[in-house]
Amino acid sequence: MAKMRRKADLPVKTCAVCGRPFTWRRKWARDWDAVKYCSDRCRSEARART
Repeated sequence: MAKMRRKADLPVKTCAVCGRPFTWRRKWARDWDAVKYCSDRCRSEARART
């Protein structure tokens, strides 16, 4: 059985749009280095600003 991790032990990044911190999610495991935004809303706002 896999060892459980605490949420506090997961990597954290800061969103490029809103500036809020967000933690690693399993669905981002493959491309964590490329993740810049905390949500779809922030991603769409970034496109609107450009």
